[in-house]
Amino acid sequence: MAKTPRTPGRRFRWTPGLLIGVVMMSVMVAIAVVAPLFLTSSAETLTANPSQGPSAEHWLGTDDFGRDVLARSLVATRLTLLMTVSTTIMAVVGGIAIGTAVWLAPAKVRNGALRLIEAAVAYPSLIFALLIAAILGQGTWSAVLAIAIASIPAFSRLTANMAASISQRNYVSTARLLGVPGPRIITRHLLPNMAEPLLILTATVFATTLIELSSLSFIGLGVQNPEYDFGRLLNEALVNIYSQPLQAVMPSIMITVTGLSAMLIGDGLAAASDPRGGRRHRTRRQASELPASLRSSADALVEVDNLTITAPTGKELVKGLSLSIRAGEVVGLVGESGSGKSLTAMSIAGLLPEELTVSARTLRVGDLDLLGRNDPRRMATEIGLVYQDPGTTFNPALRMGSQLTEVSRVHLKESRTTAVAKMVKALADIRITRPESRMKQYPHQLSGGMLQRAMIATSLVSDPKLIIADEPTTALDVTVQADVLRQFRSINRERGTAMLFISHDIGVVQALCDTVIVMNGGKVLERLTGADLAKGNVKHPYTKALLAATPSMSERKTELVALRSDAFNLDEEIEEVSP
Repeated sequence: MAKTPRTPGRRFRWTPGLLIGVVMMSVMVAIAVVAPLFLTSSAETLTANPSQGPSAEHWLGTDDFGRDVLARSLVATRLTLLMTVSTTIMAVVGGIAIGTAVWLAPAKVRNGALRLIEAAVAYPSLIFALLIAAILGQGTWSAVLAIAIASIPAFSRLTANMAASISQRNYVSTARLLGVPGPRIITRHLLPNMAEPLLILTATVFATTLIELSSLSFIGLGVQNPEYDFGRLLNEALVNIYSQPLQAVMPSIMITVTGLSAMLIGDGLAAASDPRGGRRHRTRRQASELPASLRSSADALVEVDNLTITAPTGKELVKGLSLSIRAGEVVGLVGESGSGKSLTAMSIAGLLPEELTVSARTLRVGDLDLLGRNDPRRMATEIGLVYQDPGTTFNPALRMGSQLTEVSRVHLKESRTTAVAKMVKALADIRITRPESRMKQYPHQLSGGMLQRAMIATSLVSDPKLIIADEPTTALDVTVQADVLRQFRSINRERGTAMLFISHDIGVVQALCDTVIVMNGGKVLERLTGADLAKGNVKHPYTKALLAATPSMSERKTELVALRSDAFNLDEEIEEVSP
């Protein structure tokens, strides 16, 4: 029996820059640890040999008080690194906390927080730090606190900018639907996908903080006697810059080496952190004037009656839509991009952006009233979602197994072993090869068709009452698309699951759906069966235009013959001009 190929694991890649950075920083840390143990006496003891030049005893000479310049530079490394690391930690933790929390906060809080951050960033951080240091007074930890506070707004804005796009991804929307707490969303979904730029930013903050702390000490607002860091040493060397320049050279070199090593480490860790192996890669409204045939049925499993979705500007994006779906029925929403199909689907799933206003006479799935607050567990288990793009459905920083079993573990309270076994079976049932191995892989290691089938499988483990498939075949090739459609039909027939299928492809909809609702401009224009659509038995001019824009099978055959003819003629032309 053939052995199952092992899933390639993530390997830590040591780049030349990372190696150089680690070596340089290791030397600086070693100096910070060892130098104070052996050189403190030479660095701090006043002698009768002031302002001496380089000699065998004092390689870089002595300062105005006869203290060894080299020893003082080496001993100062400990305090400088402690201050820089402490400041960086405070700035990074504060910036990440604010920048990520902003995008999980209500819209009004988010907008206000972003305006405050932008106002704070408008002032140069060093000027801001000078103001804070002047208020706090002179001293080592006053300088640390001043630089940390001044650095938080810039790091918050950069973090918020990165979190803005990630917070709108499908896997974050799904986590919200599952009722995952905000801190858990931050640590599990936002931070892992920002790890690479955050590492680089952290290294940049470390290097910038080093300069700013040294600057405060240089002008007398930072470290005070008898303590000393690199900035304090530069301050002392200023008066002798012409007569004894070596007194300023060593602290300058130490600042440069420390900052450069931090940048090299940050860049190297960012590359190593890439999980893809370094590839670049209840409001009430009056009933609208809809025909009774378009209104919802009271005995339906899913009922949407007079749904209206309004933008902050007051524009109605969906206008009085009504539909119903019975158990075992597939209802298709068809129309061009911007017609309101996805907005309708996301309103049922409770995943519309907060700035949109939703009103309806009725909006329910079974006895689940979607116009009010609901138990996240019921929302997660009774409504299954299959998104359009399988490439953005899953978190690229996590293995497939942890994502596919999340519903079972969190909401069905199943053990990890049980959840994995159930998901492996679900993947096998939906014809994914080597399901055990797939659970250990990252999303980029699976094809688009496999990812889409995996999404279908995970939407089924909780046995949902309704599956919402939002253009699930758009990003797939024709062969995979046909297989996915067969999977949907099989699920619908065998499990009796209600399904809302959204697409702009008339051919796909007429092949899969029992009932088809044609939308344009946020309104329902026509309702008919899939069979009627296939036969061309339509009434509304817009539906006729959609059908006319869809090539028939004979037209597709003619196009294929023409393409083959063009290819043959091109081959002949190439042969004629070839030597």
